[in-house]
Amino acid sequence: MMESSVSEIQPGSQPVEDIPDTIPILPLRETVVFPETVTPLAVGQERSVKLIDDVLHKDKLIGMATIRNPDVELAGPDDVYEVGTASLIHKMLKVPDGSLRILVQGLKRIRIVEYTQTEPYLVARIEVLEDELDVTKEVEALSHNLQNVFTRIIGLVPYLPEELQMAVSNVDDPSALCYLIASAIKIKTEEKQELLEEVDVEKRLRDLTVILNRELEVFELGSKIQSEVQNEMDKTQREYFLRQQLKAIQEELGETDEITAEVNELRSQLDELQLPEEVDKQARRELDRLAKLQPAAAEYSVIRTYLDWLITIPWNRGTEDILDIVRAQKILDEDHYDLEKVKERILEYLSVAKLKKDMIGPILCFAGPPGVGKTSLGHSIARALGRKFIRISVGGVRDEAEIRGHRRTYIGAMPGTIIRAVRDADSNNPVFMIDEVDKMGADFRGDPSSALLEVLDPEQNFSFRDHYLDLPYDLSKVLFIATANMLDPIPPALRDRMEVIELSGYTEEEKLHIAKRYLIPKGIEANGLEAKNITFTDKAVLRIIQDYTREAGLRNLEREISSVCRKAARKIAEGGPARIKVGEKLVEEYLGKKKFFSEAKRMTSEPGVATGLAWTMNGGDIIFIESTGMYGNGRLTLTGQLGDVMKESAQAALSWVRTHAGELGIEDDFFQKNDLHLHVPAGAVPKDGPSAGITMTTSLASLATGKPVSSNTAMTGEVTLSGKVLPIGGLKEKVLAARRAGLDTVILPRENEKDLDDVPEHLREEMDFVLVDDVRQVLDAALLDGKAAGKRPRKAAAKKAPAGKKATGKKKPARRTAPSNKASSAKKAAGGKK
Repeated sequence: MMESSVSEIQPGSQPVEDIPDTIPILPLRETVVFPETVTPLAVGQERSVKLIDDVLHKDKLIGMATIRNPDVELAGPDDVYEVGTASLIHKMLKVPDGSLRILVQGLKRIRIVEYTQTEPYLVARIEVLEDELDVTKEVEALSHNLQNVFTRIIGLVPYLPEELQMAVSNVDDPSALCYLIASAIKIKTEEKQELLEEVDVEKRLRDLTVILNRELEVFELGSKIQSEVQNEMDKTQREYFLRQQLKAIQEELGETDEITAEVNELRSQLDELQLPEEVDKQARRELDRLAKLQPAAAEYSVIRTYLDWLITIPWNRGTEDILDIVRAQKILDEDHYDLEKVKERILEYLSVAKLKKDMIGPILCFAGPPGVGKTSLGHSIARALGRKFIRISVGGVRDEAEIRGHRRTYIGAMPGTIIRAVRDADSNNPVFMIDEVDKMGADFRGDPSSALLEVLDPEQNFSFRDHYLDLPYDLSKVLFIATANMLDPIPPALRDRMEVIELSGYTEEEKLHIAKRYLIPKGIEANGLEAKNITFTDKAVLRIIQDYTREAGLRNLEREISSVCRKAARKIAEGGPARIKVGEKLVEEYLGKKKFFSEAKRMTSEPGVATGLAWTMNGGDIIFIESTGMYGNGRLTLTGQLGDVMKESAQAALSWVRTHAGELGIEDDFFQKNDLHLHVPAGAVPKDGPSAGITMTTSLASLATGKPVSSNTAMTGEVTLSGKVLPIGGLKEKVLAARRAGLDTVILPRENEKDLDDVPEHLREEMDFVLVDDVRQVLDAALLDGKAAGKRPRKAAAKKAPAGKKATGKKKPARRTAPSNKASSAKKAAGGKK
């Protein structure tokens, strides 16, 4: 084992003035040695150790220069700064690992002029740098300020000894003061090197003052933070001791503290509630954890909130159903006109519930256009059953956690909307309406419609598990009612779990009855009137329905009636007559000129225009298909923002018409010499679907033959290349749309005959329905024989119908069967071919 040895050199053995022109240079890593300071150094490199050994055997003088880049392993002449310090080695200690520990005293600043030797170590020719100092009052002031700032830093920094304060106050030389402070404080090596290189003492004082003030600000901020942390710790400890003392005093007095009282109250509530076994076990486990925590603990409020939810949720609380079928029928009839399918389903549910006590609640879905009464039906059903009613809207919901809640690990976690709504209802068997299920979205946060699969499945919802509660909750007693405008956007798996009841739009007669029974009394009351102040004639209400609204539901009708009531209220308030009778003329005076017109007659006055029927989320509507021809080479142009399916229907229609051109009496070269343009007006509205196939075929055939389409006829049906007419959906809504538009004849596929049973009886009596299974029958029924526009006369109900047609009776729909395909083809072939 190596023994360490110490070599001591007496200070002052080398005068400052005797610094030679050439001395060895020791590169320093991240260290700057200043003149008139003593610095300890560690020497480890082999060449540096040799340099120290050689110097100790000579004059003990060495040049100290800092390396520019501390990552350089062996520094060469280009790697060290030009300005350094000539130093004297005072003491040297050899350690067992072969390295040295030396104590050096800085003597003078030097500038390296050139290197005379690089091996085995650096040797350079140098020149001594003298300070530039003019002793002025400003220099004295800078020196005193520097001493004061450094004194404050010594009081804040643990690594600076207090003796340094005395040493600084005893230094009178401004240059020596700079060197002493710069060597003592921990600042960047680059900043120390800049201070060493600065010749002007006044500027050096200023630069060092800026650095010290910056460091002082940092030290003071750190001291402030440390003081605040310490004070907070002291405060917490003090509160802890005080609480312990308070607890001991309360125990002596036989009293309980606030936390214990709260825990005891929660425990008594759990005893009273008689929760399900699994829920009770979880609640008591969390309550025991709560009792061991302090209110200041972060988890205290989380557990407290969780227990509040467990206590307030109606695990066993519910309302008793009123199983009076006659009463329920009366309530449903009072609140809603017609809607027989819905009323019948609710009465069936009541009947079964009366016979079977443990019946599982049904999952219903009301689908229909806006304004037909889907949401208000939920209120009526709840009133008829004697249950609480709650409603949530899931339109636009994209986060699965909205349904199932967030786990308690998240800050601000809470149960999902299902559990929250049940808690608000304070009943485990409410009528629960989920509005707008067709408008849910899905993104990276999950798919809420998938979360609803468990909620709306009778086989699973008896143990619905919310993420926040993490306990099973029985939803099987809840009567769920979903609402939607369209069924297509609802995922098939979700749609399969619901019993869909479709609600169609209202006819004019139904709207008249609803307005008289519900909307007019509601508008009168809402506008501060009484029944004696205003009355509406039937013709006035029909005028509002026909000329100022065109909708499947009732919302716009309600707004227009309310507008009439407001204007009447103003008349009365201004001192006018106390009783106003609203007739047709007064309707136009109050509501202005009519907003809707029947366009069918005007639009179909020329060949090439046919009236079709479409289904939208707002109910049924009529559309016009316009065709025109121009000189060209047989190209087909389609406009009106049509979807792919509708474009394909147009191509199929054109192909059929071209194939049967001779049969229809069309010139042989008509399609070769003319370009065709088919347009569907309302170009800003996207359109798609196959049900306009026969309408497009009729439009193109009308253009090519020059025969106009009957202005009182609308049609719907899909067409194939062979001319077959296929069934379509939404027939009732389409028929209602035709009636609203003033049309009395509808051409429809024969396979949709069964759907006519859903059409109100009075419409079946008032309208003609032509059943077809081939496009030739469509053209026979729709095209007029002459070239003058007009209506095709309706078949009189009292007359005997021709062979192959059904008579229109009072009790039966006015349906007639178009002539057979063969007879029609023979007739066309006889007169159409050239």
